[in-house]
Amino acid sequence: MDVTQLLGYIGAFIVGLVLGLIGGGGSILTVPILVYLLGYNPIVATAYSLFVVGSSSLVGTVQKYRKGLADLKIGLAFSFPSFLAVYLSRRFLVPGLPDVLFKINDYELTKEIGIMVFFGFVMLLAGFSMIKNKKKEVITYKKQPYYYTFIQGIVIGTITGIIGAGGGFLYVPALVLWANLPMKKAVGTSLIIITINSLIGFTGDLHTIDIDWMFLISFSLITIMGILIGGRLSKRISNKSLKKGFGYFVFAMAIYIIYKELTL
Repeated sequence: MDVTQLLGYIGAFIVGLVLGLIGGGGSILTVPILVYLLGYNPIVATAYSLFVVGSSSLVGTVQKYRKGLADLKIGLAFSFPSFLAVYLSRRFLVPGLPDVLFKINDYELTKEIGIMVFFGFVMLLAGFSMIKNKKKEVITYKKQPYYYTFIQGIVIGTITGIIGAGGGFLYVPALVLWANLPMKKAVGTSLIIITINSLIGFTGDLHTIDIDWMFLISFSLITIMGILIGGRLSKRISNKSLKKGFGYFVFAMAIYIIYKELTL
């Protein structure tokens, strides 16, 4: 094992540790670790990330469900349009994008750069959602028509498929608004959706990418190990301040990614 691979596994452990400590957000670091630290192509990195996110979210789902903090029925209902969009985006949309998205004079925006820039903007949103002070829960929401939810699922699922991250920061507000779930239960239920979306979406890549299963499984197992340890440590650490601090880090990483990709 060389130094780069060792650093990659340390990164996988940190991703899991963050997920275990604050319950979300850590998976958005998986793609940058795979691309910038381990040198994977963004297309492969987003595919691998879906597997890592899906397998680690499965562990979180079991933990939340045992504590009564995950609504299986609502999670499955919301999953259908989402996993459909994730699978189709990985199977057809991402492979179907042209190698050069557009060209202005001598500048070319390639598919790989475009995906990473888009990923960076999604990271900005994720970081902002962790930094901002959340208001007290409002429990008087009315359930919206299911076709609204279907559209939401398609949009969020497509974003998830392109960037290879869980999208919990998008699913949780949708579950609070649509299903009238309290915040803690919305977080647990979002893990059900993320697990299904990510693992089914990953199958869309099996047709187009050669998978290094040995690396992928070992990376995922180290991430899961970090989740289990982080879950135990979370009882002793203030999640609120930790989440805000990590949000600033994600925000800074997003700016770095956008700058790096657009100034190459």
